[in-house]
Amino acid sequence: MQGPTSHFYFSQGLRLHYVDWGNEDAPPLVMVHGGRDHCRNWDWVAERLRDRYHVVAPDLRGHGDSAWVVGGGYDMAGYIYDLAQLIHQKQMAPATIIAHSLGAGIALNYCGAFPDQVKKVVAIEGLGPSPKMLSALEKQTVGERLRNWVKTRRENSGRTPRRYATLEDAVARMSSENPHLSPEQARHLTVYGAHQNEDGTYSWKFDNNVRWGGGVSGLSHEDQQALWRDITAPVLLMRGEESWASDPVEDGRIQHFRNARLANFEGAGHWVHHDKLEEFMAETEAFLSE
Repeated sequence: MQGPTSHFYFSQGLRLHYVDWGNEDAPPLVMVHGGRDHCRNWDWVAERLRDRYHVVAPDLRGHGDSAWVVGGGYDMAGYIYDLAQLIHQKQMAPATIIAHSLGAGIALNYCGAFPDQVKKVVAIEGLGPSPKMLSALEKQTVGERLRNWVKTRRENSGRTPRRYATLEDAVARMSSENPHLSPEQARHLTVYGAHQNEDGTYSWKFDNNVRWGGGVSGLSHEDQQALWRDITAPVLLMRGEESWASDPVEDGRIQHFRNARLANFEGAGHWVHHDKLEEFMAETEAFLSE
């Protein structure tokens, strides 16, 4: 495929990377990847939509070819600001957004805060922990949550990037992370998701500190649910039936949206757009054409 061009923009002093698939006179479409991923994971989807949309896909801060944050500032508010800056600086509003996992959480929160800036949103498993998981967390005191947060940060600060002797070793690790991937998909995701170190080994591009997440410093789940209720654009929620994510219809979370429906995908895990590309595109294109 003829790929996109690379560009950079600035947000809170960070030099952040994005790819642009051209067709600038078409309606804008922003694709936001998930945690420990990168913008080129959207290539198969972008290739299908580039003739009808101006597709832009950013690397989140600390991911891909975007700058890492000194001090580990990877909370939800920071990510939302970066997305807001991209859409604002590139004058892409009102934009359609397709997003996955962490990226979908960022996108949904952005849509609630800036409802007039969004036309439609496709969110693949971006609602975070299930109500059952949240109920368990609520049994902890604030002090316990804070101590666990500090403990997790301390442990992750000591992590060093894993080194793979060869690119093939990294591809094998990518394949083991998602057994639904074809060999071609695993290689593509690895080529764009890893860099070669000076000693010839390979490491993933993402900052290990992104594993910290928002913790107690991010938006509360109540805050995020309030933002979901403020979304005015149509929302298509997606979920793989083999994923850890719970069904938002069964657990009631879809009720926080004014205008949303759910698409479940049999035989798919967390990465629906990789695991069931044809079915994903059929659902997405039908939704976008409504």
